Amino acid sequence: MKMTFYGQFVAGEDQEAIKPLLRRNQAFGVGAVLDYSVEEDLGDGRSRTSAADKETGDEAKCDRHMETFLRCIDASRGCSEDGFCAIKLTALARPQFLVCFSEVLVKWRRFFHQMAAEEGLAGRAVLDKKLQVEKLQEALANLGIASKAEIQQWFTGENVGTNGTVDLLDWNRLLDSRTKLSRPLLIPNRKTGQPEPLLSRFGEEEEQQLKRVLQRMDVLARSAMEQGVRLMVDAEQSYFQPAISRLAVETQRRFNRSQPVIYNTHQCYLREAYNNVTGDVELSHREGWHFGTKLVRGAYMEQEKERAAQMGYEDPINPTYEKTNEMYHRCLDYVLEKIKQRWKASVMVATHNEDTVKFTLHRMKELGIHPSDKKVCFGQLLGMCDQITFPLGQAGFPVYKYVPFGPVKEVLPYLSRRAQENRGIMQRANRERDLLWKEVKRRLLSGNPFSP
Repeated sequence: MKMTFYGQFVAGEDQEAIKPLLRRNQAFGVGAVLDYSVEEDLGDGRSRTSAADKETGDEAKCDRHMETFLRCIDASRGCSEDGFCAIKLTALARPQFLVCFSEVLVKWRRFFHQMAAEEGLAGRAVLDKKLQVEKLQEALANLGIASKAEIQQWFTGENVGTNGTVDLLDWNRLLDSRTKLSRPLLIPNRKTGQPEPLLSRFGEEEEQQLKRVLQRMDVLARSAMEQGVRLMVDAEQSYFQPAISRLAVETQRRFNRSQPVIYNTHQCYLREAYNNVTGDVELSHREGWHFGTKLVRGAYMEQEKERAAQMGYEDPINPTYEKTNEMYHRCLDYVLEKIKQRWKASVMVATHNEDTVKFTLHRMKELGIHPSDKKVCFGQLLGMCDQITFPLGQAGFPVYKYVPFGPVKEVLPYLSRRAQENRGIMQRANRERDLLWKEVKRRLLSGNPFSP
């Protein structure tokens, strides 16, 4: 079955079905992000399938999704110049694994902030929190994490703290090395203060799942690089996101050496968005690879708030829409400043907000960032805000439409969420109608109704 409901987000199930749409958009300077929008969430735990059979089935499903992503990359190469293919990590890894891995990363990061607070560094910007190596080693030994000799070996082996201090990025590198060791890494329990294994839920099977998802991402990244297509790793729910971002960064480290092939996604409705963006940009600069991201406001707000209330943890979402706008512009401005400073950074401004688009254009002009530099691009969903997309394309700015691609039954959750996320669509539709009517009247009054 082929789909052509262009005004209602859906484009097609295969390469041939979407060609007319993509060619029409290209004529107006608009590219495409092909989006095979399959995604998974946590189940309710009531399945009667055995654990072994479920694991085998989940892995086979992930492999099938990878094959569809490969076809999406092929379609992007054949239909859109300099285009993107969007991928979702919940389609390439078991959701339970992503939650487990995320918990490990969050606990390790929280441990760093706890020690920084004890040193009187609470309240500082994340990258301004620097722990003295000698004090840190002594504190870890006193907590019973490991012997002082072992702890000193961690820092020596990873070449961490050579300048006498350790920040969060250095701290995360220690976790990379420790997860490869057989002896579990211990951290203090938040309530009792007693050492407990950080990786208690991260056993041999999780190690294998980590390897498999990285292998799938490697296959996709190599295919994209060979065909001149860029990969966009979409953001998902916050309980998956630490793992998703870590896996995206690992892939960027490998494939973004000479150009930004892999783009991460940062959700600006999260309270931690600015820390996440600045941390990833700084890491890429230190290690010499290209930072690439898509900035979005976020698409899971209601689900996030409900889950936080049910499970009794702090709502990760900014308290108001205005705060999210402020966060978006703050993150965007930070990246634009780094582009101005000639850091290896690129950003997609993915928004339907006209004020944000105007803000971006104004800052680009102020900072001397030219559209032909292709460091800044714009993105909107297919069927939405054409009054933003097409003028940008005709003015020479890199701009893209997100185009759903793949079997209808597998992209329905995406389409449903888009409808929920954009409950203000009628207001935007009314604005588009008003703009069209204004243009019709202008042409009629000019006596040339068929000339632009």
